[in-house]
Formats: sequence, structure tokens, C-alpha cells
Amino acid sequence: MFEVGEFIMCGGHGVCRVTAITGNPIDKLDKKRKYYILEPVFEKGSTIYTPVDNEKVIMRRIMTKKDAKTLIGNIPEIETVWIQEEKTREQMYKEAIRTYDCHSLVRIIKTLYLRRKDRVQQGKKVLSSDEHYLKKAEELLYSEMSIALAIPKEKVESYISTEIGKSARGNKIETRN
Repeated sequence: MFEVGEFIMCGGHGVCRVTAITGNPIDKLDKKRKYYILEPVFEKGSTIYTPVDNEKVIMRRIMTKKDAKTLIGNIPEIETVWIQEEKTREQMYKEAIRTYDCHSLVRIIKTLYLRRKDRVQQGKKVLSSDEHYLKKAEELLYSEMSIALAIPKEKVESYISTEIGKSARGNKIETRN
């Protein structure tokens, strides 16, 4: 069970803060079932009521600062994924977004960045479906990392780039010795 004040990822809403744990807000006679009252961090003015025992909606704690830094350090080794069949590829993107798996979100982002770059170099248009999944994966990953790293969401991408750059420079220095 999550605690009041804790940040969690909540299906369809991204990062939320648990603001209360209460009885059933709709059926006051239901004394058995507990509900989380959640406030989406990046959707101001919204409130979500969801049963504590809800198995249909994915809810998990957000990553820690240490987890975020480890993930960033692993980004260069995370493989891209290329599935030729468009429907299968789109299904893989949907699954990663639905489960909020950070490793899978990184795979999608890396894959779609490279795909965009390749299409632009070939003089082709970037597919709107690719842009949609790229934006959604970035939104989910950067929102969670923003809270974990205690930096503004709009600075997460440059923070990741800087950290990967530092790591790459460090590896070059190590290989010279």
C-alpha cells in the first residue's frame, strides 16, 4: 500500500501524488473498500479516486534518484528495437506505454529518434504515429525522472544528454590509460 504524500505512477495519468486514503467516495455505505485520492502532478486541477486494491490499473512507486541515474548510465547499452510489421511494432509501443516500464520507454525513444533521423536523411516524412509514440514515451519517462531527480521536466532531456556525454568522455579517458 502506498503512503500519503508518496509519488506513484498511475495508469493513464502518469506521476501522481497520493493525497489521501479514504473510504469509498461514491458509496458511503461501503465501509470495507479503501480508495486512494491521487493528484496528477502534471495535470493540474485533476483528482483521481481509485481503489487501493485496483488490479486493472497499473500503479507503482516512481523510481528513486539512484534508479534514475542507473537507467541513464545504461542508456548507451539499451538496444533499439526494429519490428518491420507496423501493427506489431505499434502494439509493442502501446504495451511499453501501458506498463510504464522505463527500460522499454528508453528503447522506444532511442528507436524512434533513430528512425526519425533516418527518414529525414532519406528525404521522407516522419510518420505521425511515430511522433505520437515518441512524445508519449518521452512524457512518461521525463515526468517520472523529473520527480526522481528533482529537476524540472523540461530539463530532463538535456540532463540525460549531459550525463551520457560525461560518461562517454570518461570512457575515452579510461581507454587511453
